[in-house]
Amino acid sequence: MAPDPTIAQVTMTLAALASTGATPRPSGETPKQHTERIITGIDAQLSDPSLATQGEWQLVWLALSEANANMAYIARSTNGSNEFAVVARGTDADLTDVLEDLDVGTVVPFPESGSPKPIAVSKGAMDAFKRVVNARSIASPSPNVTLAQALAALLKSAPSSPQPTVYLTGHSLGGCIATMLAPYLQAQTWPKQPKFAVITYAAPTAGVQSFVDYFDSLPWVIDERQNNAYDLVPHAWADLDTTAGWYPSPGPQATDEVKLLIEAISQRTKGNVYVQPGTLCLMNTGYTSLAKTLVNKTTQDFMGQVAYQHANSTYLDLVDAPDVPSGPVVTYVTPTFGAPGDTVTIHGTGFSPDSMVDFGHFACTKRDIDPSGIRITAQVPNGTGVVHVRVTNTLATSPAVAMGQFAYGGPAPVVVSAVGPTSGKVGTPVTISGSGFAAGATVHFKDKASDSVKFVSTGQIIATAPGLLDDHQTVDITVTVGKATSPTSPADEFTYTGR
Repeated sequence: MAPDPTIAQVTMTLAALASTGATPRPSGETPKQHTERIITGIDAQLSDPSLATQGEWQLVWLALSEANANMAYIARSTNGSNEFAVVARGTDADLTDVLEDLDVGTVVPFPESGSPKPIAVSKGAMDAFKRVVNARSIASPSPNVTLAQALAALLKSAPSSPQPTVYLTGHSLGGCIATMLAPYLQAQTWPKQPKFAVITYAAPTAGVQSFVDYFDSLPWVIDERQNNAYDLVPHAWADLDTTAGWYPSPGPQATDEVKLLIEAISQRTKGNVYVQPGTLCLMNTGYTSLAKTLVNKTTQDFMGQVAYQHANSTYLDLVDAPDVPSGPVVTYVTPTFGAPGDTVTIHGTGFSPDSMVDFGHFACTKRDIDPSGIRITAQVPNGTGVVHVRVTNTLATSPAVAMGQFAYGGPAPVVVSAVGPTSGKVGTPVTISGSGFAAGATVHFKDKASDSVKFVSTGQIIATAPGLLDDHQTVDITVTVGKATSPTSPADEFTYTGR
């Protein structure tokens, strides 16, 4: 029998279920349909005994705020421990959006905290908090009630012994919101007075010193912020500039472009001094957990490493909890161009019988999902231009990937998916894999064209590394066919080791 999971393992798992909760379908769905899809996915995962939650938690309330800006849910334990978890999700966005999401140039009062003295938080955090506390559920299990109303009903029907415990948790901006929900809920009068515990993961700060002084004065059973030592996001907005000196060996080191970006984002505070509440618990202090393929001194590798260090899966690994099931992933499609009505095969992982397919913003109505879960045959719907083919199920929508593009009418999108070797001297023959290649294609290493290009197939080209002014650098390899040039990514990087 597996040992009982730690509080960190359980709360991080609950936080991950909110953060990875079903993303919107590209072709659109009603808020009720989207909410029901999230609920179905979280229900399925909470009943999974292989996760740290061990099938001993039940979803009892969930609400999605307007325009999918924020989401929160309440779960209760079913093992007799009389525990409840209020879990917040921040903005459903990429990492750059996370860093730019909160309006931190303005601080506003936070009267909902219950503090007898005025305290202040960022306007962005306040906006997110209000969206969460005012959101009403629009689907079962508890329709048309707010978070506080739902929690009151749950505590009223809860046993008196043991004393109820309410955990406030969330990852990233969800953790930021959780630190505001915590004093707000503790200030309420409850049918049965619970104990409150706050455990956040990767959370940026919500407020200034007055907020932290009040937060730290409250009687929490636990008040921890669990942070990866090399996660950039928790440094927002207290000391974001310190991250410009990252990463230690083996890297990646920040480029000048990264340093300028961090400086620009840091200045969004406009002089407001933000502070982190709670007790700091640092993980990965030795930088032993890292994306080993993202260590070159390039902006793309640095931002890719930032995303890895911030990811839910990384935090689950750091607290030694099983990863939550991942949503569908599209790896590539064949063919990559054609017309409405054509048949396209979608390759990837995590395809379930309920998976839906979108070509850009157009829904595919005819699809056949292979029982293996790694292949879908779909009929191309109406559409124009170059679009991403994405798959949606109750867990998530697959990310847009370069190899998952489809061009209506052609030509095929030009994409570099891998190079080998990834390093070498001037004159090294490099095999370039991808799609959309054609005879007569040109290959550039940074801004220098290769003088020896051999077309092998639409998915492979061999090019010789040309000499550069600096033959000790990492560069992007791009392929140009006609007027189309492949977009850059960490997958196309080649590191020069001299002549």
